[in-house]
Amino acid sequence: MNLLRPALLATALVVSLAACDSGTAPGTAASGGAQGAPIAVDLPRADSDFWNSYAKYIPRFAKDSGLNLMTPTNSQNDIAKLVANTQALTSQGAKAIVMAPQDTGAIATTLAQLEQRKIPVVAVDTRPDKGNVYMVVRADNRAYGQKACEFLGAKLGGKGKVIEFQGALSSVNGRDRSEAFAECMSSKFPGITVFAEPTDWEGAKASAALQTRLAQHPDINGIYMQAGGVFLAPTLQLLRTKNLLVPPSDPKHIFVVSNDGIPQEFDAIRKGEIDATVSQPADLYAKYALFYAKAAVDGRTFQPGKTDHGSTIVQVRDGLLEDQLPAPLVTKDNVDDSTLWGNQIGK
Repeated sequence: MNLLRPALLATALVVSLAACDSGTAPGTAASGGAQGAPIAVDLPRADSDFWNSYAKYIPRFAKDSGLNLMTPTNSQNDIAKLVANTQALTSQGAKAIVMAPQDTGAIATTLAQLEQRKIPVVAVDTRPDKGNVYMVVRADNRAYGQKACEFLGAKLGGKGKVIEFQGALSSVNGRDRSEAFAECMSSKFPGITVFAEPTDWEGAKASAALQTRLAQHPDINGIYMQAGGVFLAPTLQLLRTKNLLVPPSDPKHIFVVSNDGIPQEFDAIRKGEIDATVSQPADLYAKYALFYAKAAVDGRTFQPGKTDHGSTIVQVRDGLLEDQLPAPLVTKDNVDDSTLWGNQIGK
């Protein structure tokens, strides 16, 4: 389940996807080409180590492929700002836009306007609840919740108490992870009590919920963090102040599984502070978001099926395709795997 080793985007642009049916030769411009076409990227936030890592990959892959990347904007987890940024990028001549809307319901009107103007959109990590985009670049978020449930269930022997830091339920990611985790716990580990805490992807809210639940239930022995990029630091800080940051061999150890795959999570796994994370592919998100932005401008089309980069394109609903990239579970057994992006960023 290792992630693919990041390669130059230029290489990906000359290798056909098995799911492509455009009839256009791989890498060949079908509508004047994307080489000189302005490609816009809106970064969703700057308060997450995961998204900051993604932001570092964007210019790297754009440069490697010779794309005309416009100066990225940052919507700071604010849908109104994302709408304003999109309007500005459009007026500046963007021919395709890559975005990661954190509120997946409120972006529908903007997507409809872009569709009318024939400006394709690639959605990264999140999928719009309504409206169409050219391609969704994402991992299977239900699998995140499923993997977290099975890991904690096994570690706790099917008994105990777990607190879950839910992502924003206005986001399809928060809903997918939460629903899958709840369904798995209910069906496979009914002896485990789950305290589901909505957090809106905010570390302070997660820390406050943990503080309250530990006061009420000092025997909590598991934590599921749906986003290590925002939850890891405040969680470790609180556990440290309560003398609960102890090795897995200590009976007081609280088993923690996370989602993201950032270097800080890997370090925490090595130290025995947390136990696992699902490596959300920040590198592949950037790489294939730009790949599909270029493909959109080139006039290429895709169909459901296996790709040549270890993923599967699925049809989510009529007219909406999603390229589901691999996202492996990382534990102490494979945390040093050099192919994981969390072991490569910054090197």
